[in-house]
Amino acid sequence: MYKTPCSRLSGLVGVSVKQKLVQSFPRCNQTARSLIQLHRRDPSNWLTYQHLNFLKRQYVTKNNSELHQRAIPKQAPILTIVDERDDSVERQVHRISTIDPADADTVSQPEDDTSQAQPEISTLKPSTEDAAVQNDSVSSTVLTSDEPPHVHVESDEAKEARLDKQWKQLKLDVADLPDVYARLSKIKLTALVVTTAAAGYAMAPVPFDPIIFSVACLGTGLASCTANSINQYFEVPFDSNMNRTKNRPLVRGQISPLHAVSFALACGVPGVALLTLAVNPLTGFLGALNIFLYTCCYTPLKRLSISNTWVGAVVGAIPPVMGWTAATGCLEPGALLLGGFLYSWQFPHFNALSWNLREDYSRGGYRMVSVTHPGMCKRVALRHSVGLIGLSTLAPVLDVTTWTFPIISLPINLYISYLAFRFYRKGDRSSARKLFFCSLWHLPMLLLLALTCKKPRNDQDPVLPPAPLVS
Repeated sequence: MYKTPCSRLSGLVGVSVKQKLVQSFPRCNQTARSLIQLHRRDPSNWLTYQHLNFLKRQYVTKNNSELHQRAIPKQAPILTIVDERDDSVERQVHRISTIDPADADTVSQPEDDTSQAQPEISTLKPSTEDAAVQNDSVSSTVLTSDEPPHVHVESDEAKEARLDKQWKQLKLDVADLPDVYARLSKIKLTALVVTTAAAGYAMAPVPFDPIIFSVACLGTGLASCTANSINQYFEVPFDSNMNRTKNRPLVRGQISPLHAVSFALACGVPGVALLTLAVNPLTGFLGALNIFLYTCCYTPLKRLSISNTWVGAVVGAIPPVMGWTAATGCLEPGALLLGGFLYSWQFPHFNALSWNLREDYSRGGYRMVSVTHPGMCKRVALRHSVGLIGLSTLAPVLDVTTWTFPIISLPINLYISYLAFRFYRKGDRSSARKLFFCSLWHLPMLLLLALTCKKPRNDQDPVLPPAPLVS
């Protein structure tokens, strides 16, 4: 029977695939056997993140395969009894002969009597050539004497101070897990993200649906927890060098890296699934995009380029857009306007915060604008503070608010612009601190004013004239 070229080619491909499988089977079998042996040797700890090469590579190594992880040193045993058989100790032992009562008069003689003091001194100082013989005799004297060994007694205060300086393995209690999870997910930042997403939903020109609103807020919060947890997982070696972040759970060893990654997955998968299936696919896509931008773009850029601040501003601008799309199911100019508010607000907020943390960021190796380009840091904060005035004026043009919003929001926008100008002129810690604390209440006030000036919906059906009666 004649075979076509195509059938011959498929036969050759099948044979090659079969050979590859036969060659790889012993290696797979060996790997399976090693895992089984590992499980039998230590069933309680047979699979940790150390056996996952990807997680191990990402957690332990960074740029140019340079090791940055800090390990817990092995505690050396403390010797409280001096071993006098050691040669180094023998050379430090000075034997003092006992004084007989008969020789008391000789010892109590005045020091100016050099005729009798000189022989005593000469007997206590042996010659150089007899040093080895004297060491042996001293050793035998020490070992055969009935004197108790020299014991170093450590006080309780000294022991406590010494233990505090050493690295300790912290044991996690189940009751502490909620607090650990809250710090791992940066609960305050997550609350701000959920608040901005809720504001975006409330500003959308659609009827309010409490179920969709609750699901959208829950999914956004879970996505934020995922992004923050993975961010801390990647930055453990660098957070340990900063005073602001050295007490984070992963840095202190309160939970394992595998535990942190598992928590991130347990939050991220249901969060994105809720946004996609229960809300709409567009909102789910924006949630997944925000996780990707925060973990895979913003986090590594913090050590590579000052552009990380602009990427981080985009990440912070997405949650109100997600709230708007959760309500309407589409991207509209109003959603982009709310995202613009968050984008511009983050520059005076973060630049003022990072200005007083320059030493910390420098120790951690982060390339922030305040560290590498201090002049640009002040200019960008001032520029975007003034930009908030223009965005507020644009809101009624896009039919998001009424024309009263630019007027009533002008005082708070002028005030933050004034503080940004002072920060630009002085550039000291005091002006940066005032600008930062002003940004904390400026954003909620701005969103609240926008909500009060929200343009009413035109969803009422037009009144039709009554139909004429047919005679």
